[in-house]
Amino acid sequence: MTKKSKTIVILAGPTAVGKTALSIELAKKFQSEIISADSRQFFKEMEIGTAKPTIQEMDGIPHHFVNSHSIHEEYNVGQFEKDTLNLLDVLFQKHDIVFVVGGSGLYVKALCEGIDEMPAIPAEIRQKLNVEFEQHGIKYLQKQVFESDPEYFDIVDQQNPQRLIRALELYRATGKNMSFYRSQNNQVERSFHIIKIGLERPREELYDRINLRMDQMIAEGLFEEAKKLYPFKNLNALQTVGYSEIFGFLDGKYDREEAVRLLKRNSRRYAKRQMTWFKRDSEFEWFQADDKTKIISFLNKKLS
Repeated sequence: MTKKSKTIVILAGPTAVGKTALSIELAKKFQSEIISADSRQFFKEMEIGTAKPTIQEMDGIPHHFVNSHSIHEEYNVGQFEKDTLNLLDVLFQKHDIVFVVGGSGLYVKALCEGIDEMPAIPAEIRQKLNVEFEQHGIKYLQKQVFESDPEYFDIVDQQNPQRLIRALELYRATGKNMSFYRSQNNQVERSFHIIKIGLERPREELYDRINLRMDQMIAEGLFEEAKKLYPFKNLNALQTVGYSEIFGFLDGKYDREEAVRLLKRNSRRYAKRQMTWFKRDSEFEWFQADDKTKIISFLNKKLS
């Protein structure tokens, strides 16, 4: 078969919706492999807080880009796009269909459409913003992004200062915000077919699953894991929900009970932003996460 007849299936949705279990079942049924598009599961030091599938859960299905990098390595969406396209060249020699699973919308977008062309930013603007962050903290950055680009603020990881600084430096350098550049039609043509499946659950059910998952992570040692990573808390990989809240506790900003409350609240907010991102893509076909029969029927129809 020609490469153009190959297909990737994107399986996306918010944290705790049930992507992992379903993707493994589908990969087994279609005799395929899984590429993770979760920007936090790349990092091998971040085990508990990223809800990686265990060896037992993987059930013999190869998973790519899980524990593939160290937090001490710089790894970004551009490198992910390049590495994944190279990997697909290899996987398509064995499979007609490959599953791409995750909740990092920017990484899914880069694989499907390519990366938006962004202008170069003068170094002094970035340096000034880093100083402002050191002086005023993350709430200052959040306010600045909200005022200059409320649309992007709605979907960006609001706990990640690097993402916020990136949006602000773009705005200060060009006078145009991130939403403007993201709306430019620079989509590339891929040499394989793309099927996009979105998973969702009723909001209260999803939030209950998020709270339960966080309780399980804490029981498994999330606070202890974060304590080991605390010396590296300023690394970009660790500017994320699930760790930054515990770093605040370790800094003495609040007690453990408040850290747990923030972990759950920020995880729910993160899930909401993930849904906002994916719902804006009209190419997604949406299913309740437990509708395995409907999803398989849909896939068979699309692939036939």
